[in-house]
Amino acid sequence: MSNPYELSDDMPVYVISVAANLSGMHPQTLRGYEKVGLVTPRRTAGGGRRYSMRDILALREIQRLSQDEGINLSGIKRILDLARELEQARLTIAEMHAEMAQLRTELESTRAVAARLAELRRAARTPDPRASLVPVRTSTRVTFWQHASAKREQDTSE
Repeated sequence: MSNPYELSDDMPVYVISVAANLSGMHPQTLRGYEKVGLVTPRRTAGGGRRYSMRDILALREIQRLSQDEGINLSGIKRILDLARELEQARLTIAEMHAEMAQLRTELESTRAVAARLAELRRAARTPDPRASLVPVRTSTRVTFWQHASAKREQDTSE
């Protein structure tokens, strides 16, 4: 959320009377649904129930399944549990697809490096010194630091 005044669907902001009104149910029905585990509103520090928009949508679905489809509460609970499991499985699959794509990219990169190294090894077997992995000059002398007295001795001897 970029705007601090925007509400997410999971933000518990509705008291039980408002949630009951939005879902078209009696507050006592919401308490009963909570008791059997169909919805789980969050609680304030004082113990008051707070419902989110996601909770209200679930309550509407519970009412539809109960009234229109004639499903009892234990059947509705099972349906909602399976729907949550399905959603979690879909999220897991999406994460796995993303990880597989990343691993495929890394594998292709590794294969390209391995092919280049194999090419360089084949070239190193030839007597051409330009084909070696790391060209080295045999007669190079490098001085990183030299004490002043040693430098004077070297200057006088030259």
